[in-house]
Amino acid sequence: MARIGVAFAGGMSPLDIVDCVKLAEDLGYESAWIAEGHGGDQFSILTACAVQTKRILLGTSISSIFVRSAPTLAMAAACVDHFSNQRFILGLGSSHKVQVEPEHGISYSKPVQRLKETVEIIRTLLRDGVVSYQGETIAIERFDLWFNPIRRELPIYVSAVFPQMLEVCGEIAQGTIMVWSTTDSGRKATEHVAIGARRAGRRIEDIDIVSLLSCSVAPDRREAIDRLRPAAAFYAGFFPRYNRLMAESGFPEAAQAIRTAWQKGDQAGAAKLVPDAMVQALGIAGTATECRERIETYRQSGIKLPIIFPAGGGSDGKQKVMEAIWACAP
Repeated sequence: MARIGVAFAGGMSPLDIVDCVKLAEDLGYESAWIAEGHGGDQFSILTACAVQTKRILLGTSISSIFVRSAPTLAMAAACVDHFSNQRFILGLGSSHKVQVEPEHGISYSKPVQRLKETVEIIRTLLRDGVVSYQGETIAIERFDLWFNPIRRELPIYVSAVFPQMLEVCGEIAQGTIMVWSTTDSGRKATEHVAIGARRAGRRIEDIDIVSLLSCSVAPDRREAIDRLRPAAAFYAGFFPRYNRLMAESGFPEAAQAIRTAWQKGDQAGAAKLVPDAMVQALGIAGTATECRERIETYRQSGIKLPIIFPAGGGSDGKQKVMEAIWACAP
C-alpha cells in the first residue's frame, strides 16, 4: 500500500480532529500529524487520538523548541508513546521569530543550535532517565524522569525547507518535515539531507523525506484552488521564511505583493493576490482524481511520505477535511 499521511491544524475542535484521525486509520493512512500554533494542545489531542486508534502512527508537525523546554518535550513525547503503544513520532522545529517573541514572550535566537541541543537532551533523557547539560543555548543542571518510557528511543523528525536545516536533518534526525513543496523539492531535499548524512556517517536511505501538502478537494478545480488561497497568503504574508520559500519556488513578484498587502492589514486582498499557478505548484488542489494524481507526482519526485494537509474552515470545515481524507485515501 502506498504511504500517505494526513495533518491537522486549527479550525476544528479536538473531538473533530479525533474523528478525522479515526477515519484516516480506517481508510489505511499510515500516519496522522498535529500542528499547534493556536489550534490547541497537540499532545493532549494526540493522546485522545492514541486511545481511540490501534494502528495509525501519530506525530507532531511540529513542536516548537522554543515554547516548550527540552525535558517537557521529552516527557510529553514519552507519554503519548505510552498511550499509543509505541506509535509516536516527535516532529520538532524552530518555529518563527514572528510567533515566538510577540506571541509567547520568549526570546528567539540561534535556532539551529538550539534545535541540535534540544534533540540531544531529549534523546539523552529518554535513554538514561536523567540529563545534565551545558550547551550554547540550553543549560540544565539536572533533570530526571520519575517514570520509565515505554521506548528509550523515539523517532525524531525535524522541520526544514532550506539547505542548512536539511543538512542538519541528515546529521541528527530520522526524518525531515517540509511544507509548501514543489515537485522539485523532494530531489533538492534529498541532495542536502545526503550531505548531512555523509557528514555524520549515516545512510540517506535511513532518513524519511516527508512533506505536508496543503490540500483542497472539490468537484470544481476553481473552487479547490480558491479554498487554498487564504492559507497560501497567510504563509507568504506573515512568515518571512515561507515568503522566501515561495519566492524561490518561482513566484517572487507574487510573494512580494502578498507580503506588502498583509503588512498593511489587508488579509483578504493578500489572498486575492495568490495566483492560481502558485497554489498548483505548492499544493494539491482539484477534483479527487486530480488530487490523487498530484500526490503520486510528489511520490515520484522523491518525497517518500506525502502528508495531505486538508483545507477546512467555515461551518462545514470538518466535512471538507473528511472529504479530502476520503478522496486521497490509499
